[in-house]
Amino acid sequence: MSKTPITPIQTSLTVSRKEYITPHYIRVFLTGDDVVKISNTTVGVNNKILIPPKGVETVVFPEFDYEKRQWKSQPEAVRPTVRTYTHRGIDLDTKEIWIDFVAHGDEGPASGWAIGAKAGDRLGVLMKDGKTDLYPQADHYLLVGDATAIPVLGAILEDLPATAKGTCVIEVHDKEDEQPLHTKAAITFIWLHNEHPQQGSQLAQVVQTLPLPVESRFAYVAAEFSSVQAIRQYLKKEKGWTKDELYAYAYWKSGVAEDKSATERHAENNND
Repeated sequence: MSKTPITPIQTSLTVSRKEYITPHYIRVFLTGDDVVKISNTTVGVNNKILIPPKGVETVVFPEFDYEKRQWKSQPEAVRPTVRTYTHRGIDLDTKEIWIDFVAHGDEGPASGWAIGAKAGDRLGVLMKDGKTDLYPQADHYLLVGDATAIPVLGAILEDLPATAKGTCVIEVHDKEDEQPLHTKAAITFIWLHNEHPQQGSQLAQVVQTLPLPVESRFAYVAAEFSSVQAIRQYLKKEKGWTKDELYAYAYWKSGVAEDKSATERHAENNND
């Protein structure tokens, strides 16, 4: 992905409303005067959300140590929980952005926050200012992800030209969690159902059964660590896909919180 050096956007936004897109997928709308700054970013890129501790009504932003590449420590009483998410859309008329959350129970801080979120709640957002290319131009696309990847895959699908062809494989909880994803491209959708994603996934096995393009191709893979690892190995080692033809990103690792698995996931994500 090509990126331009950019300045971070830091803002505290207010929940304006939320809706269940499917039984296990929540869309939270956030509003604030700084939304206009976000209009210069690409819908679908990763950003950081900052969830304040219970009882804390304001978001206390940490300072980032650019030399050590880590957040400076904060007092526990005000320290927000930081998680990686994707803004799914923006409306400058209503001054809103929206972020989608997988509602897999309240055991995760982000999922729990989204389930309990109400109008007026505050959420911190950190993201890089500027545009980012989510994918390169190609004739054929392979898009693969679990429920956590729907925001970025949805953004890519909406942006693909009508001349593009490809396959999109997405694993969700069950049939009711399939959601309409719009695209002008000739995309074949394959929906997989998995009520217990923490216990394993079918994504890698299904990818290995697909007829794959041999030229002018690009794959975007985003899912749990082991699925991403298996799909990357299959495409690169067995099918000869090059670094420029594949972007594979592990959003999470089964049984391990995001902040605890970051080092291992980043190492794997940089393995393209």
